[in-house]
Amino acid sequence: MASALGAAAVLSPPVGLFSLSRSLPTFSVSSKVRFPSIPTRLSSSQRPFLPLSSSIARKSNLRAAAEEESIQTEDVDPAVPAPVEEQLAASTAAKEEDVFAVVMVGSRQYIVIPGRFLYTQRLKDANVNDKIILNKVLLVGTRTKAYIGQPIVTNAAVHAVVEEQGLDHKVIVFKYKRKKNYRRNIGHRQPRTRIRITGITGYENFPAETMPENVPA
Repeated sequence: MASALGAAAVLSPPVGLFSLSRSLPTFSVSSKVRFPSIPTRLSSSQRPFLPLSSSIARKSNLRAAAEEESIQTEDVDPAVPAPVEEQLAASTAAKEEDVFAVVMVGSRQYIVIPGRFLYTQRLKDANVNDKIILNKVLLVGTRTKAYIGQPIVTNAAVHAVVEEQGLDHKVIVFKYKRKKNYRRNIGHRQPRTRIRITGITGYENFPAETMPENVPA
């Protein structure tokens, strides 16, 4: 009997302590719990008010611009193109008038074409906007003829206008002597003149050499 009471005293918890299993609450999750569903579409009364988007405004502006252009184009009569024969005649006439020349300025030779400009060595006693005439014409060529000078083309002249009197780009001249502590750095800008060719005249009476129609390959 005493052994039974001692075992009971050992196995039973003390009076001041409490069971952890009784203090912790227990929860049970049911499989039938349903969460509220989120509506995918809103009714017309529930939809928020949105302002006019930029794309709609852009489309309206483009439509208005197109209507204005259509109104303007209706008032203007379309231009009638020239006949094909007149266009071909004008193109051939322009090609026949193409001419170039080889002129000698100082000690150098330049290829000149009317309407273009070139830089030459300094022309003395020539001011801006002065009209000059170059008489040393060595050759004049067109699309069908060539006037070769002997040594120059007689009575041929190249007319030009002086546009600028300036200096060329700087060139560095560096001199050095080793073991002599000698170094010289010098900059130089060559004076030059810019002229614009206005015309080539006086070569028509000079004997010409006609270019062959069938040029051998």
